[in-house]
Amino acid sequence: MKVIIQQRLVRLRQEMAKSGLDALYISGTDPHQSEYLPDYWQVREFISGFNGSAGFLMITKDAAALWTDSRYFLQATDQLAGTGIDLMKLRVEGTPSPAEWVGNLLPAQSLIGTDAACLSIAQFKTLKQSLASNDQKLTDCGDLMKTIWENRPPLPLDPIFEHDTKYTGRTRLEKIELIRQQTKAAKAQATLLTALDDIAWTFNLRGCDISYNPVFLSFALITETTISLYIDGEKVLPGLNQKLVSEGISVKEYAAIYEDLALLSGKILIDPDRTNQALLEAISPDASISYQLSIPTILKATKTDHELEMIKLAMRKDGIALVKFLYWLSKTVGTEEINEYDVLLKLDEFRATQDGFKGASFYSIVGYNGNGAIVHRSVTKETAAPIKAEGILLIDSGGQYLEGTTDITRTIALGKVGTLAKEDYTLVLKGTIGLAEVKFPANTPGANIDLAARQALWQTGRNYGHGTGHGIGFFLNVHEGPMSIRQEYNNRVIEPGMVISDEPAFYREGQYGIRTENVIACREWITTDYGRFLQFETLTLCPIDTRLIERKLLSESEINWLNDYHHRCYDELSPFVNDEEKEFLKQTTAAI
Repeated sequence: MKVIIQQRLVRLRQEMAKSGLDALYISGTDPHQSEYLPDYWQVREFISGFNGSAGFLMITKDAAALWTDSRYFLQATDQLAGTGIDLMKLRVEGTPSPAEWVGNLLPAQSLIGTDAACLSIAQFKTLKQSLASNDQKLTDCGDLMKTIWENRPPLPLDPIFEHDTKYTGRTRLEKIELIRQQTKAAKAQATLLTALDDIAWTFNLRGCDISYNPVFLSFALITETTISLYIDGEKVLPGLNQKLVSEGISVKEYAAIYEDLALLSGKILIDPDRTNQALLEAISPDASISYQLSIPTILKATKTDHELEMIKLAMRKDGIALVKFLYWLSKTVGTEEINEYDVLLKLDEFRATQDGFKGASFYSIVGYNGNGAIVHRSVTKETAAPIKAEGILLIDSGGQYLEGTTDITRTIALGKVGTLAKEDYTLVLKGTIGLAEVKFPANTPGANIDLAARQALWQTGRNYGHGTGHGIGFFLNVHEGPMSIRQEYNNRVIEPGMVISDEPAFYREGQYGIRTENVIACREWITTDYGRFLQFETLTLCPIDTRLIERKLLSESEINWLNDYHHRCYDELSPFVNDEEKEFLKQTTAAI
């Protein structure tokens, strides 16, 4: 594979030379700024061999570098070895930005190309300004992969389908009316939707264009009098097409968005972080542009009471499947030969027995012992390590159900573990409980409560490099914005109805990884003379392994939280498992 990557780089550099480029910036995303991509847009992986979900490249005629975050440092080190591409570690002191890196290598007046259709307006502006400080220029060179990627996968054509209102609670026309109201309040006449999950949520439609994310390639334009959905016509079956048209929704070809934008007048709302630069350049000069966060991004992040009830059903289904899986694991490890990949397949098998299951919400992370320290390990049949009745197993997985999306991590003892591992595990658990129990004033950003998850680790000089919490979609993307809980500041506040992961962690390279993740929902708590206060409700239902706990490190209130949580897990899950599984569940949820 290393030789193949080297050959691809040679061909790419030849195309760069033909276009007069001194360097090429590859954003690693698609025209919708997606985290997970259709195979057609897997440009970063094709040209570098790195298949993590985050990263970008800068390539000159003599050098190449890939930037990614701490989740992928170990993986990227391995996958880039021998390719001629250097790893740049994001958010690590001393790591240059792409503009700084290329500024150190190339002289003034150098021309750096990028595909403007795969770079957001905000990213394009930032990169252009950064390069200008080097007296270098950024230009749109289009998609150079068209000429060098032989047998490139086609764009997907699988049919889309409706997400029934018995799950969504609101019709698409009701959602569109909410968007129109907020557009009018912003004194605008139109809003452009480009993020795939925004569009899927707005139109109560789902698809399978991207693995694990039930979305479909499309754009949408909502004006005062028209509703247009831009999508390959083959993906809309006749019956659904007729229904959409009867509701006043025009179904147009995917690329027609560029033609319609050229005809616009009045003010249009654009999200600069989710709209690509090529779309911006297509907008008519007669139109005025107002930049703001996409309206459906906020609407879908704040779940309604109906959506929350549906999500709880999804969590129960997921919990049932996980109890069955954990029981199987307890009976199998040490008696049969199994490996990490067998575990991944078994997880999907148990989830598939639940009604409404539509597949995994991401590629399950399964790491035994030292592999657990590879934060986003993507195990394959070929790379799977055998699992023995000793050590620690980390499993991060999730499911897509018609009722909602799940994301859960459990760290499991497969035999005796040392005192240090128990201490690490318990400190992480204290963080999971700490965030679940935190109370905070309304209008608080996630960065301001991140300490609740990290404090126990920090008090002992420990830390983890990734975020603590990300938003989770409603039968949509497992990673959903705009809010987050992490050390880096994000000014989007945590609001009632938001569903977020709670996943503190700790990793010892080469030994094990520890992460205990639940999904939590923000709820109203109390109002006092000092304002409104909020709290979290834990939605995930699955036992937390108590064999790894160093009990003396837990406070009485933390022990009570854990015992109460396990009591609820048993009450809600035991009616749906068989007698052997019920006894196993009783043991794993016993009070400590």
